[in-house]
Amino acid sequence: MLRAVEDISATRKRLRIEIPADAIEKEIRESFEKLRRKTTLPGFRTGKAPLELIERKFGKEVEQDVLDRVIPQGYVEALKEADLTPVADPQLEEKIDFKRRQPFSMTLTVEVMPKIENLKYAGLRVKDIPVAVSDEDRESVLRRQQEEKATYEPSEGPVEVNDLVVLDYSVQGEDTGAKDLVFKVGGSMFPEDFSRSLQGRAKGEEFSVEQGFPADSPVRGLAGKQVTMQVAVKDIKKAHLPAIDDELAKDAGFENLEEMKKRIGEEIEKAKKREVAKIQKSEILKQLLDAHDFAVPESLVEHETAALMSAVLANRGKEPSGEPDAEALRQEVSPNAVRNVKASLLIETIGRAEGVSVTDDELKGAIVSIAQRLSASPENIMKFYVSRDGSLDGLRNSLFEDKVLDLLLSQAVVEKGE
Repeated sequence: MLRAVEDISATRKRLRIEIPADAIEKEIRESFEKLRRKTTLPGFRTGKAPLELIERKFGKEVEQDVLDRVIPQGYVEALKEADLTPVADPQLEEKIDFKRRQPFSMTLTVEVMPKIENLKYAGLRVKDIPVAVSDEDRESVLRRQQEEKATYEPSEGPVEVNDLVVLDYSVQGEDTGAKDLVFKVGGSMFPEDFSRSLQGRAKGEEFSVEQGFPADSPVRGLAGKQVTMQVAVKDIKKAHLPAIDDELAKDAGFENLEEMKKRIGEEIEKAKKREVAKIQKSEILKQLLDAHDFAVPESLVEHETAALMSAVLANRGKEPSGEPDAEALRQEVSPNAVRNVKASLLIETIGRAEGVSVTDDELKGAIVSIAQRLSASPENIMKFYVSRDGSLDGLRNSLFEDKVLDLLLSQAVVEKGE
């Protein structure tokens, strides 16, 4: 089946494949026979027409159908014979030239997984990071619970941190602004110095402020800009915080405040342990990348580069066509693109070697977990991933990578330290 493999590069191969004439002819004859059994031709009962007539009437159609089956089969068998794993669809190098009762030959190129030599990943070393839950940690969560249950009452000011302020604003020289915007002083919608400019203001006061916005600002049209804002304070409401007591705990679904504090401590500890594991897995991945140098498929790097460029432009509030120097941005994200692809290939190679897989039940469980965390339905979570990626493969791959890194962490040597 496979006549030759030519190395174009470490990750690009040329395959010369030949399918024997008798193998194709056998498929064609069987297809004609199946077709004859269900075909009715004038003058013949169903299934009784001579095979020659069937061939004359349906010959080209059957030949094409057989080729559509045997070409992919031949390609898959050639990959298996050459021990190659493709990362992109193959490309035929010439037009298909099929002649009946003659061997069928084709030449195609394909990008493949690189061979990672001397792959070592067991017993990597990571630093121990002790986890402790302080009273301050618990109090911080309790204060957030308290703020979530706050009620707001009208006030004549002055404006203070955590007040809700209803305001209008316009931006000099910009076609942007808002009417009756409800803003929590100290919130993250606007930069911190904007909140400071509001403090001490009275209801009905109007003022002007020079304001800079970071490149990742969520305010439409103002990301990365320094502007002059005209602001009018229309209303002020002050927070009335409930007491941190058994009633607050019962409101949150607990028996009493002590049970609430205990559960908060447990959840904080879990969260801190997850963060420690995340840091340690990042350390493991860095060690793997530092220890293994190998070529990466161009198509994967190009795809990752495009994704990173889109993410950067989205943060800057620009469309790809609006970027004045796309090549400069490409050069900026290129090292990260190569690193990300290398990391994915290392994880995939290790996962295959260790027999790691993601079952359908694990995939369903992850969808349910995400849905609960985001207060959404599992159906909507599935729709999101399908609309974004075209399938659930992106989520499945993410779970696969997590399982591989969890495995590597379980095999790692944890070095005790401070």
